[in-house]
Amino acid sequence: MTLRSTFVSAGALAAALLAATPAFAAGTTAGSSINNTATLNYSVGGVAQTAVSSNTATFVVDRKISMTLTEPGNATTSVSPGAVNQVTTFLLTNTSNAALDFGLALAQPAGGTAAHGGTDNFDVTVPTFWINTGPSVGSATYDPANSTPVTYIDELAADATKYIFVLATVPITRVSGDVAGVTLTAQARASGTAGTQGAVVTETAGANTAAMDTVFADAAGATDAARDGQISARDDYTVSAATLTITKTSKVISDPQNGTTNPKLIPGAVVEYCIQVANAAGGATAQAPSVSDVVPAQTTYDATFGIKLNGTVTAGVCNADGTTGGTYTAGTTTVSGTLSDVAAGATRTLYFRATIN
Repeated sequence: MTLRSTFVSAGALAAALLAATPAFAAGTTAGSSINNTATLNYSVGGVAQTAVSSNTATFVVDRKISMTLTEPGNATTSVSPGAVNQVTTFLLTNTSNAALDFGLALAQPAGGTAAHGGTDNFDVTVPTFWINTGPSVGSATYDPANSTPVTYIDELAADATKYIFVLATVPITRVSGDVAGVTLTAQARASGTAGTQGAVVTETAGANTAAMDTVFADAAGATDAARDGQISARDDYTVSAATLTITKTSKVISDPQNGTTNPKLIPGAVVEYCIQVANAAGGATAQAPSVSDVVPAQTTYDATFGIKLNGTVTAGVCNADGTTGGTYTAGTTTVSGTLSDVAAGATRTLYFRATIN
């Protein structure tokens, strides 16, 4: 009798099974069962006999927990004092071999070097987490019209990504150069029920079990350690403010006795008031600054000359290059006007004339 046997290798069978399983970067989906059956072929007296199959060897693929959290763009968020809904952006990628929920937490350091330089010296207020929805799903740009607030990331599939937008308010008292650092942490949680945050995932202790075990494989984040089931990343807000000064000067233009030649400040003299609005270098542009000034009771506003806006200054002296605009309110004897935007290092003026009573 001749005995001849052929075995189908476990590796070949596993490869065939994997070919029918979705391929994820982190490997076969956690909880999958991998089944393996061997086949024995033989002959007796040169006659092929009925093949014999082995029992089926089965094991369950364990869950590997890993994820990344990055800050797209790698730049600070420039903000103005008092600004609301200021955005920092993070990108969460689930590199696990299973869908997961992710709890979200934001920390603000007390001092120290911020993510993009400078020293953290204040905290933003009322921070909230948002994700884009509808047509803006997957966009790296926050879309207020298509977004929703969240407290955790729900049912993030293996290999899937989610942009997380942190919105916060900047205190009105902050000045140029102030920096607020923020640290976002995403904590791996069990998935399963959409709309419900799962429990914090824990790593399986001890030897491998027949069930789906859990292994932490995440790298260290900005403030967390490797293999701790969470990931963190840092970003910051840097204040860019306009630093405005306002200066008012006056000069005599003419008087009834001397005209415009060496005029003196006597009754009937015409006085020109100039209000200078200057923005210090290195700050943000001051947009549409509005100026108001009450004409002194001892003088009468010169309606014929009117109000001139957006003039320039040379060596601290106003130039007569403004354009007519502004408003005079007789009831309150108030001169007012809105200037053009004042860029850093620039000066704009409002000037008018009055006659001494």
